[in-house]
Amino acid sequence: MEDFQDYIESGRLEQYALGDLDPAGQAEVESWAARFPQVRQELDELLTGLGVYAEAHAVAPPAGLRDRVLSRVLAEIGAPVAAGPAAPTVAAPVAEAVPSMRVSASNPRPADSYAAAPVASSRSGWAIAASVALLLSLAANALLYSRWQQASTDLVAAQNSQARFAQTSQVMERRLTSTQQQLHVLRSPQEYKMVALAGTPAHRDAHARVLYSAREHRVYLDVQQLPALAAGKQYQLWALDKGKPIDAGVLAATTAAGDSIQQMKDIASAQTFAMTVEPTGGSAGPTLTTMTVIGNM
Repeated sequence: MEDFQDYIESGRLEQYALGDLDPAGQAEVESWAARFPQVRQELDELLTGLGVYAEAHAVAPPAGLRDRVLSRVLAEIGAPVAAGPAAPTVAAPVAEAVPSMRVSASNPRPADSYAAAPVASSRSGWAIAASVALLLSLAANALLYSRWQQASTDLVAAQNSQARFAQTSQVMERRLTSTQQQLHVLRSPQEYKMVALAGTPAHRDAHARVLYSAREHRVYLDVQQLPALAAGKQYQLWALDKGKPIDAGVLAATTAAGDSIQQMKDIASAQTFAMTVEPTGGSAGPTLTTMTVIGNM
């Protein structure tokens, strides 16, 4: 695949943006982006679009959630939830009650014996708080990832819709061009000579007309009425130049039904036009027994 437009439409850039590619696939996309500025621009727009959508649809955590979680954690570890009046000190009465307490190796001071307990309790409380904060972060990330995936899906759907719209626009443009060309042919009697094709004795109700430009050698066919065909059959137009039949092309189903004017093959010179029934795809020579309409210049 050497066409960067085909690569852009292959869906590989969307997979890269969504993180669905393995390292080899990511390297491939980055290689294309480095080689073709168009691929780089498309990839940047995809990544930017996903980021903007995710930011626009981010959901903030409920108000007060952090305070409620921390309050529960502090309650479990026995810490005060909110600051209150200062507790009365008991250090002085204890000192007065036991003024003669002697400190020795066998009788250490209470402060030395129990100083490590509050530190361990504090560390445990912070560990629980950190774990809760981590859980909250993981929950927020999971929610953001879900939103991001939805944004990616919506983006791909929008791109598919845009592609379908572009295809529809192209079809409508072709139809408009064809209609304008047909109007030009019908409104140019000096350029295009009309040749009426009347039905043969076996098909008296059949009628069609050929619009022929001798200068440009162009041929257009307009059907008024033709008999319905059996399966596997198709109408074919012939130009007779000095008695020699020349293939002018087969009729589309819409043309045979009278729904449109069809441009046939160019014919350099002709004195007569006729139409026969041939196998689907046409024949090298006309089947005269199936001739349906005929007309002279």
